[in-house]
Amino acid sequence: MARKKSKPLDAAYVLFDVFYEDGSRSSNRRVPSEMLGGIDGDAPALEVITEQDRVIAEKSGKPALVIETIVRAGEAERAASRRAEKASRRAG
Repeated sequence: MARKKSKPLDAAYVLFDVFYEDGSRSSNRRVPSEMLGGIDGDAPALEVITEQDRVIAEKSGKPALVIETIVRAGEAERAASRRAEKASRRAG
């Protein structure tokens, strides 16, 4: 008997990769999906992640790192893959 495909669930969270000025990266940081969308797009995610970093730094006793940029999880890899593919087409 064939399995039924599951219905897509409304995701409660969106995952982001965070890149810091010192070159480090934090992957799969969760941001509530209701904070995103609308006119501001993903901009509110930066505020949420900055607050998460502040709390983490406070608990660990280490200073919070300065965020350089955030991207949705997996977007950085997809963009790099597309650039590599375009470069290989031009070269070949």
